[in-house]
Amino acid sequence: TLGLVIAALLGGPVAKVLIERNALTPEPQGETGLGLSFAEEAATRITPVEFTRTMFVLHVVIIVGSVLHEGIEAMGLTLPLFVPCMLVAILVGNLMPYQTRMPPVAHGAALALISDFALGTFLAMSLMSMQLWAMAGAGMMLAVSLVLQTLLMLGFVAVVFRLMGRTYFAAVLSAGFVGYGLGATPTAIANMNAVTKTYGPAPRAFVIVPLISAFFLDLANAAVIQFFLLF
Repeated sequence: TLGLVIAALLGGPVAKVLIERNALTPEPQGETGLGLSFAEEAATRITPVEFTRTMFVLHVVIIVGSVLHEGIEAMGLTLPLFVPCMLVAILVGNLMPYQTRMPPVAHGAALALISDFALGTFLAMSLMSMQLWAMAGAGMMLAVSLVLQTLLMLGFVAVVFRLMGRTYFAAVLSAGFVGYGLGATPTAIANMNAVTKTYGPAPRAFVIVPLISAFFLDLANAAVIQFFLLF
């Protein structure tokens, strides 16, 4: 949880430095549905029908994902619950535009609003559950570890930024990298949300970070952890 705090504090400023020092601007984008800018939030009106429709689709995705998760566990493979839910969401989001009974929700303002609310709620719950007294005995060791990890992460951000092309997209991706490297996937998304609300959209970053941090790395972790448990 301390990692979440540090990641949330550093992600935005890191992207701000990269963007302003290199005079980066977002590329022209179409409709992304990945979040609303501050100006769009103030001007957007979401109807009750649109909100209810979006919540209905989200609940269906979670229910189907939960059933899929039980099937995966029955096969002996351990994965976090959100991984099969995310797989189902990817399928639903890409298939909904091809049916005519219900308008797609993937590019709607309601989904962007629900996403921001859910993300903020998760981070607040994580911070409220932090039990500082439980870490009293390892305070110094924990502090040294966090400082070293933070310095290592900030150093590697420069590598990520250069490898990804030194563009605005690379700067947003760097904010997400800080969020995940020191915290977790929700922190990465929150960091990128904060940057794009201020400077402009970067849809590719919102595709890459969740797929890598919340899907491929969890699959790799499942295999690695099972391998070491054999010993």
